[in-house]
Amino acid sequence: MKKNIIYIMLATLTGLFSASCTKDFENINSDKSVVSDIDVKYLFTYSCEWLQNYREGEWVWEDAEQWLRAAQLLTAENYELSGSVNSRYGTFYQRIMPNLFEMRKLISTKTDKDGYQNMVAATYIVQIFQALKVTDMNGSIPYTEANMGRENGKYNPVYDTQKTLFDTWVTELNSSISVLESNLENQVSLGNNDVFYRGDWSNWVRLANALKLRIAARYQNQDAAKAKEIFQQVMSNSTGVFRSTLDQMTYNNSEYGGFTEIDYRSRRFAMETVVNFMKSTGDPRLGIYYEKNSLVGAFRDSLTKYKVTLPSWIDVNDPNIQWLGGPADWQGNPDRSNWFYNQLLIGNNKYSLISGINRRFFHPRIDGANGRVIDVILPYAEVCLQIAEFIQKGYGSGVDTKGSATDWYEKGVRASIETMNEIAIAAGSYSVTEVSTLIDAYLQQPKVKLDGSNNLEKIYIQQLFNFYKMGNEAFALVRRTGFPKFNSTLLARQTTPDMIARRYWLLDPGEVNRANWLSAMTEQGFTPGDRTMDKLSTERVWWDKPSPNFGGGN
Repeated sequence: MKKNIIYIMLATLTGLFSASCTKDFENINSDKSVVSDIDVKYLFTYSCEWLQNYREGEWVWEDAEQWLRAAQLLTAENYELSGSVNSRYGTFYQRIMPNLFEMRKLISTKTDKDGYQNMVAATYIVQIFQALKVTDMNGSIPYTEANMGRENGKYNPVYDTQKTLFDTWVTELNSSISVLESNLENQVSLGNNDVFYRGDWSNWVRLANALKLRIAARYQNQDAAKAKEIFQQVMSNSTGVFRSTLDQMTYNNSEYGGFTEIDYRSRRFAMETVVNFMKSTGDPRLGIYYEKNSLVGAFRDSLTKYKVTLPSWIDVNDPNIQWLGGPADWQGNPDRSNWFYNQLLIGNNKYSLISGINRRFFHPRIDGANGRVIDVILPYAEVCLQIAEFIQKGYGSGVDTKGSATDWYEKGVRASIETMNEIAIAAGSYSVTEVSTLIDAYLQQPKVKLDGSNNLEKIYIQQLFNFYKMGNEAFALVRRTGFPKFNSTLLARQTTPDMIARRYWLLDPGEVNRANWLSAMTEQGFTPGDRTMDKLSTERVWWDKPSPNFGGGN
């Protein structure tokens, strides 16, 4: 079966392969009869699997080295922006989109095609899920004319603007929702070929609505009225959004090992501002997210015995001293950053002072462990917290929001902590007992409770914490909001000298489509072909152009 799927994928590639192309598009895959008989459900499975499987490289080159560091959820050495970034682009155009197109084409030729309408509707939801990630970092991309080479001989697709993409995707999601809610008879089930919902069409509707919320969030700084319109569509939909963590989009495959290259190039460490916030509020995710340092057990007795003093920045009486974070700027804070890799000698023992990220949480089989990966790639918590943000901003006026901003916020915080704990339990890393009681107490903390003081910032902070394993969404949040902001009394951003790329580059595709590429780059204000950080940190994609600078939230 796997060989057939790979063959189908190769046979259906069209005029767009990756960030770089050849001049020979017209000679590739011109035989339209290479494959004629395939179970279309396998094509769906293959595309869905790739929503997750490509992310190993994304973790290495983007999440750990760029986005989570930019979001200040972790701190790590500053590496250059590698040419290995942007695997999302090739994954979409090589492994996801062509198979979904081929699937729809094969269904259209079936004598019983009416029984596949729900399946076709679901293909657009999968397609848009990845396409949104692609445009987040690339701006204008081929979509409305993409994948037309094999069938229509079109190898020079236009690069659709981000506004066109968003409007197109909302229309396609609405169409999919309409089909899936129509209770059509005799629909062929995807069954176990649906790795997310096992053929539950109602949950595909809820996922489509969740994607509409993601689009609305990105629309805000360009057109708040449009964001409000999309939000109200979602809240008015009869099926609605995820009802609990049972509905969230979860990848649960016993053969998947997680981010195995967790320490590639260097270790990643806890960020002191986040650790301090979590310690001060009793956040149950503290130990789930970050490893303990060596200051555990009877270390204080050893300090006394050997007359050793901890560095001045450490409070020896801190009840949670086993979790200590480091600064975002390694070069500017040598008194602390020296301890990332150096250890404190106490007698004959060496003590690590700064906590690392909880590596087993990301890679449950590290060092021979046998934990299991559960990855939630569109969580219930995200939906709840996004709704809370929109209600807080007044977008819910005139529509039944099915609860207040506080209601949705508290459901989101609770769902985030419960989900992260479930992931940690499966991973065998660090888990929390009596988690419900701890959440109750956490929600009453002044830095957490929505009490009329900094409500929106509190929502943003919880969104950020929820995106700890979702670098793309964390980076989208800090770009669109400017939070964490400098000088915040809740969670302050630290200054760093690093330039951060707010977008990626797309290379010249070659003669066959150079004109469309050049037009798109110029229209967006991008310097064509320029991969320097100077340009990538200042030239922004459409939805990001009006956004605050990092740390400039208001």
